[in-house]
Amino acid sequence: MNAAIAISLIVFFVLGVPIAVSIALASMFGVHFFSPLPLIVSAQRLFVSIDHYPLMAIPFFILAGNLMSGGGISRRLVDLAKALIGGIQGGLACSCVLTCMFFASVSGSSVATTYAIGAILIPAMVRHQYPKPLAASIQASSAELGVLLPPSIPLILYGVSTDTSIGQLFIAGIGPGILFAAAMIGFIYALCKVKGLGKNDGDEREPLLRAIRGAWAALLMPVVVIGGIYGGVFTPTEAAAVAVIYALIVGMFVYRELKWRDLWPVFVKSVKGTVAIMLIISAAGLFSFLISRSGLPADVGEWINANFDSIWTFLLAVNILLLFVGMFIETSAAILVLAPILAPVAITFGVDPVHFGLIMVVNLAIGMFTPPLGVNLFAACAIANLSLERMIPWLIQFVLVAIGCLLLVTYFPVISLGLVDLMYR
Repeated sequence: MNAAIAISLIVFFVLGVPIAVSIALASMFGVHFFSPLPLIVSAQRLFVSIDHYPLMAIPFFILAGNLMSGGGISRRLVDLAKALIGGIQGGLACSCVLTCMFFASVSGSSVATTYAIGAILIPAMVRHQYPKPLAASIQASSAELGVLLPPSIPLILYGVSTDTSIGQLFIAGIGPGILFAAAMIGFIYALCKVKGLGKNDGDEREPLLRAIRGAWAALLMPVVVIGGIYGGVFTPTEAAAVAVIYALIVGMFVYRELKWRDLWPVFVKSVKGTVAIMLIISAAGLFSFLISRSGLPADVGEWINANFDSIWTFLLAVNILLLFVGMFIETSAAILVLAPILAPVAITFGVDPVHFGLIMVVNLAIGMFTPPLGVNLFAACAIANLSLERMIPWLIQFVLVAIGCLLLVTYFPVISLGLVDLMYR
């Protein structure tokens, strides 16, 4: 059955069928022709896969991100980042990374971060004489912070699919998120020095105090949301609803840039984003059910144990696999399909499940800005009105920086687990 599902899945991919539909059709094909199960099981598992309370956080965080974008919050975060570090050479490009950190701390989505921040900063970088492919590459790679820093939708999915504490996963994402941001800022600064870019980035930026006064309500949002989670005031799922309410109040009554007539387009956009993710989750849940029923996880575990004799070589193999998978398969689907297979094997090697969750998400986050199917790339290309081929020479450099950070996260667990051990263990 596994071979039949795999072959049919490849065929659907080659034919250009959407990922969610490909996974669902291949799974149903396997159930109908190669399984004793009745076909009605497919419908049941499609529903059961999304019948998890923590998944309610996803539509709320998507809506919160769209409200932030429409309510002036994202623009004020950009102004603050520019005021903080925009004065140095390359400061405008560095502020892109810093703004993505701010925005990611409440949106949970790298694609939402790309659209919300890129629409402001890509044109600004082009006006300051940055090559357009470089500006788009900086935005696409910086937006990956949206899935590393809490709250992160991929971390929620990993927690649900492996029964791992989402609260601990959120805390574990802080260290890798800060590492990636620092590495990206350092690289961008050095690149601008070498290439002579960004010498006039200090122009048009606001004084720091004025930027802080303008962004105070935006800055309180991650404090309320993340602080409420870690303080035990509400769960991550409840925090998503709080983020929506806060973004709505700030956008409509504090900044007054969000009008009643703007809400319907925001809701429509959020529903479309939610449906796309939920379809993938549902289809991947059916796929994972069939794979687990076939005994493939146990077979994979035995094969790995027979071919890898240390945790170091196992983690290297996992990184290579996930980097490749992330280039071709959407992050949510990859997590839901592979996490139930790989996480139990990682535990047998002594890898902490929370640490392994960060390894998976960091790998797949890199896939979000690598060809051929990097969603952040297509978002950045759309904003910049640019072909993907023109970005490749610049993009490779950011991918190498990200891989260097990945290796640090993989082989130095303290980066992920330091805060978790401090707060929970």
